[in-house]
Amino acid sequence: MDALSALADRIDEQLPQTQCRRCGYDACRPYAEAIAAGEADVNRCPPGGTATLRTLARLLDRPAPPLDTSRGTPGPLRVACIDESACIGCTLCIAACPVDAIIGAQKRMHAVLTSLCSGCELCIAPCPVDCIVMRPAEREWTASDAIAARTRFDQRQARRTASAAAKRDAEARKRKAAVAAAIERARARRNGLANA
Repeated sequence: MDALSALADRIDEQLPQTQCRRCGYDACRPYAEAIAAGEADVNRCPPGGTATLRTLARLLDRPAPPLDTSRGTPGPLRVACIDESACIGCTLCIAACPVDAIIGAQKRMHAVLTSLCSGCELCIAPCPVDCIVMRPAEREWTASDAIAARTRFDQRQARRTASAAAKRDAEARKRKAAVAAAIERARARRNGLANA
């Protein structure tokens, strides 16, 4: 492991792992890598607030800049809640949730597992019926929550990668079968012409 990757690991360990994208990156790990590479400052994580900002500044042995509040303001943990009477079961919120905190099935009511919700708010925008609201969690986001959220996020990413690979493989097999069938038809036509 090179020094840059090791530094990114240490930075990532300090991030809250909400995977909220408010920092401008697709997840906490890419943000950690950008900080390690000097491409992003340590002040872009509203869920982490000033405590995370100061920890990262100390880790990098630099002064802590002010928190970039254009990306959101820190505050108590809030979790998503779905209005069951309005939910149409579209599964868009399930697809958007980076930590697998929403359960449900197509055309069935969905529910948020509030103990797993990181408060990222990524489920709100795709909901076509605006049935998701954020409510106070009435608990703190802990280091063990962050570790569990990172694990669920990594598992979700692995499933998505495997699913995409399986889809590519299936499409490749389908194309190969179509080409083989076309070749076979061409041979049959040639043989028919040769025998005529």
